[in-house]
Amino acid sequence: MNNKETEMKMIFGKKSKKVTNSMIYMVRNKTIMTLLAALLTASILCGCGNAADSAAKTPAPDTAKTEEAAVAAVAAETETANTTDEAKTEEAAVAAETETANTTDEAETEEIIVFAAASLTDVAAELESMYEAEHKDTDLLFSFGSSGALKTQIEEGAPADVFISAAKDHMEDLVGEGLIEEDSSRDLLLNKLVLVVPKDSELDIASFDDLTGDKITIIGMGEPESVPAGKYAMKVLEKMGIYDSIKDKMNYGTDVRQVLTWTEGGEVDCGLVYATDAYTTDDVKIICEAPEDMADKIIYPEGLTKEGASKERAKDFADFLESDEAMKVFEKYGFQKADQ
Repeated sequence: MNNKETEMKMIFGKKSKKVTNSMIYMVRNKTIMTLLAALLTASILCGCGNAADSAAKTPAPDTAKTEEAAVAAVAAETETANTTDEAKTEEAAVAAETETANTTDEAETEEIIVFAAASLTDVAAELESMYEAEHKDTDLLFSFGSSGALKTQIEEGAPADVFISAAKDHMEDLVGEGLIEEDSSRDLLLNKLVLVVPKDSELDIASFDDLTGDKITIIGMGEPESVPAGKYAMKVLEKMGIYDSIKDKMNYGTDVRQVLTWTEGGEVDCGLVYATDAYTTDDVKIICEAPEDMADKIIYPEGLTKEGASKERAKDFADFLESDEAMKVFEKYGFQKADQ
């Protein structure tokens, strides 16, 4: 048989045909391709069927419910956003209102600075509350100290609107220097000088004369040059003729309240203070008042500085101090009205 060509008889009816090797390969390849195509088609059909079965078994989504849920979600998100916006708006409104109120308060509140003798510390606190309760637009700022020290501060330019001194000469000096309006200066209160000892003191003393005895070794008194109570005390002792004999026993304080504190604590055997100071504590005993024929009248004048005289509220507060309402408070603390 020839390698390149093979004879083969095939019966097609009554005829025969000559078939080559290449033709046989083509027939084989075609058959294989046909089988592969058939298998591929079957596989595709099978897959589609399975897909169709899966699709048939999977429940179709409820379109209505899905849309309803979506709408609800949007509504919830919108409500949350609105709530947040409302909260922010309300917070902003409160902040704006607070800022406006603060600005208004700052703009409308007027500060009045009052320089007052240390002996007025307690009564001034009550008067301040009374006045500010009736005048919401006023803020009283008090500065307490010895009248001499306060006078010096005013002379050096310290800001002050009202000055209440425990000595007339300090006020008169400031009027003469043009620092206090002369027309505003007037006598306000009266006070008294008293001799006090610690509450548990066992010293047997009954008058100013006993200060010369050996029982007394340390005497508390305000510095005469700057503290009015000290100046009043020295004048009493000089008129009595005993100052020179006891001056070595003296312990001088920067203001009358310091002398009171020394006496309360037993740091001095006795002290010379105002009656109004002695009334503020239970830790001292009053021995006696200074002899009337030996003591100068203790007068507390008030006045407006040049700056204070230009402020209506400072004028109003100065007038308030002379009112019957204020005077009742002064009397409760041991002061007397100056015209009595």
